[in-house]
Amino acid sequence: MVLEPILCPTCGSNDVVKHGQSGEGKQRYKCRNSQCSRSTFIRDYRYRGYLPEVKRQIADMAVNGSGIRDTARVLKISRTTVIETLKKRPSPQSNQ
Repeated sequence: MVLEPILCPTCGSNDVVKHGQSGEGKQRYKCRNSQCSRSTFIRDYRYRGYLPEVKRQIADMAVNGSGIRDTARVLKISRTTVIETLKKRPSPQSNQ
């Protein structure tokens, strides 16, 4: 039997414990690292909009001038997910 360690996707810590199940029956985990900004996570998300790669693609498409509907159609996710992701991301002008 091989045990695969569960790592927090935010901080990379292996100080993770089981924390119940989601509504879909997926195992939920909790990071016990006190400096970590994320408290709970699911290892394998079913909805693509939650994946970090997709969130990066949303930001890249927005910078290149793609609209919300276009982005949602190309990435096969909800328009609401695109809008909420863009609201949460800091704007490139705020760094100056």
